[in-house]
Amino acid sequence: MDTIYLHGLTVDAVIGIWEWERRIKQKVVIDIDMDADIRKAAASDAVEDTLNYKAVAKRIVELAETSGFKLVETLAERIAEVVRNEFGVPWVRVRVNKPGAIRGSRDVGVLIERGVRA
Repeated sequence: MDTIYLHGLTVDAVIGIWEWERRIKQKVVIDIDMDADIRKAAASDAVEDTLNYKAVAKRIVELAETSGFKLVETLAERIAEVVRNEFGVPWVRVRVNKPGAIRGSRDVGVLIERGVRA
């Protein structure tokens, strides 16, 4: 199976457990790896024959910007659900980074995998 990926998608979102975090938007950085068979698209050179990563990105930005989750774990899980259910992806790996969440650390976050690799 092939992988289509979208890395470094930066979104401003309300996310966090502290009261002050609920009043502001913070930067989260999202990486997504998705199983996809790209052979048909490679042969046809037509976007209709592949997983449209621009459409995936637009949907994930919309989800993150409007979510208001407390945990990055919840955001990652919802992203995985959207990618699998709305885009028909059998396996997805989602990393959600919350830069600056821990003083002295470049970033902190979660990495999840959902589904079965083909």
